[in-house]
Amino acid sequence: KHLSVYYFVLYLYIVTQASRISACCIKMGSNLRFLSLCLLALIASTHAQLQLGFYANSCPKAEQIVLKFVHDHIHNAPSLAAALIRMHFHDCFVRGCDASVLLNSTTNQAEKNAPPNLTVRGFDFIDRIKSLVEAECPGVVSCADILTLAARDTIVATGGPFWKVPTGRRDGVVSNLTEARNNIPAPSSNFTTLQTLFANQGLDLKDLVLLSGAHTIGIAHCSSLSNRLFNFTGKGDQDPSLDSEYAANLKAFKCTDLNKLNTTKIEMDPGSRKTFDLSYYSHVIKRRGLFESDAALLTNSVTKAQIIQLLEGSVENFFAEFATSIEKMGRINVKTGTEGEIRKHCAFINS
Repeated sequence: KHLSVYYFVLYLYIVTQASRISACCIKMGSNLRFLSLCLLALIASTHAQLQLGFYANSCPKAEQIVLKFVHDHIHNAPSLAAALIRMHFHDCFVRGCDASVLLNSTTNQAEKNAPPNLTVRGFDFIDRIKSLVEAECPGVVSCADILTLAARDTIVATGGPFWKVPTGRRDGVVSNLTEARNNIPAPSSNFTTLQTLFANQGLDLKDLVLLSGAHTIGIAHCSSLSNRLFNFTGKGDQDPSLDSEYAANLKAFKCTDLNKLNTTKIEMDPGSRKTFDLSYYSHVIKRRGLFESDAALLTNSVTKAQIIQLLEGSVENFFAEFATSIEKMGRINVKTGTEGEIRKHCAFINS
């Protein structure tokens, strides 16, 4: 009796999922044994896992193509390492790591049109890699995997940490401006907001501290901290959490023209922006973090202690810890199996 109920439940489940079951399974629908097998196949296909060397058989040269392109071109634009790791971060925080940040919109309502992504760059770099991979293996390798691999390879090529990149991600077909605006942490985020947005993605406070460490490379625009310097509470004042000497230096030599704050660039890790190291944390602990979100790390005893612990350790330890967190980030809500699609062009869905 219990087995009959069990098989009946299986049958009902498969009927509700009929659009996702192969024709052969439908033809065998009267055979309970085959229904069970079909159900197992369905579960396996929709809940597949990422794995190292996913393309070993279907496109064995895929990862080599990404790596070679990076090595051939990164010396011409080393700042792309920071740009691509930022793109990877912004992608994973909206609908998971599914390359939705790469999609275009005819109505300018895609993720890349949201304020947090207006200064994201490197799209052409990913498109060029994708075209090479497509020439080798049409319709096999996802844009999501290419972005994840390229982010890692550019960081390594510029002297940063190596981390494992299991592959098998599939591309999303939805990209929404509002979701990007609501889910990507802003430079002005306070600690509560940061903690909430990271927790929403299954990331903890340690991940918050370590992933913030990517600010050790790259640049920002003065507009990202203009409020901290010139109008923190709307009264023409300065953020008291920002070291006064550092703020004075920024206003005197960096963000000097209020009419050019959107175009004036500034180092996120002064004196060390091209080196992936611990100096970002040194600036933060001295209250010289560029963003309010950097300063927010000192407002919580746990994250502050973690920064101090990182500074007391070696850069090799930081690399290892960072690698663990960014690999974890790269698994956020990934689409695998039969979910999503493999885009032919990263900026457009297939249909």
